[in-house]
Amino acid sequence: MTDDEIADVLMRLARERGAGKTFCPSEAARALSEDWRDLMPRVRAVAAGLPLVATQKGQAVDPLEAKGPIRLGLAEGET
Repeated sequence: MTDDEIADVLMRLARERGAGKTFCPSEAARALSEDWRDLMPRVRAVAAGLPLVATQKGQAVDPLEAKGPIRLGLAEGET
C-alpha cells in the first residue's frame, strides 16, 4: 500500500463528511487493511501532509505529536 492510496482514502472520507465535519483516522485505516492498527502511524503521517486539520477535544493538534485519539477534517477553504 502506498502513501498515495492512504491519502486518497483520507481525502475521500473528508470530502464525504464535508466542511465542518470530522472523522476518525481509524476509519481510513480500516478501509485499507484488516491489520488497521498497524497502519495508524502511517495514516497519521500521511494526514499531516494533506490539507486536513487534526483536532483533539476540539483543539487543533499536530497529528504526529498528539497522544490519544484525534479527528480529521477538511482544512478551511478546502473542498
